[in-house]
Amino acid sequence: MPAGSSSKRERQYEHIKKSAQDRGENTGRAEEIAARTVNKERARSGESKTASRTSTKDMSSGERGGKRSGRGSGGPTRDQLYNEAKQRGIEGRSSMNKGQLERALNAKKG
Repeated sequence: MPAGSSSKRERQYEHIKKSAQDRGENTGRAEEIAARTVNKERARSGESKTASRTSTKDMSSGERGGKRSGRGSGGPTRDQLYNEAKQRGIEGRSSMNKGQLERALNAKKG
């Protein structure tokens, strides 16, 4: 962490680093992810001396993470839908795209 970081940012860094390691990232990559994320949040909140335009104008790290994991407006991923279709025994699921899987799952509900 850069000199002068708050204890909040230190905790955030350690939490992000641990999460990345839990997902299987090696230590170096986990530290890079944590540092980039924390530095972006510092820039967005005005805690850093300099900040790039993308750091301050882009969506927050938390919002981006939510979209990647399927919790954002895009809904579940194709793989998540496929696994649900597999559990429900929907035929032909391996050749279906995301929209087809969604329709098949909704049809099976009703």
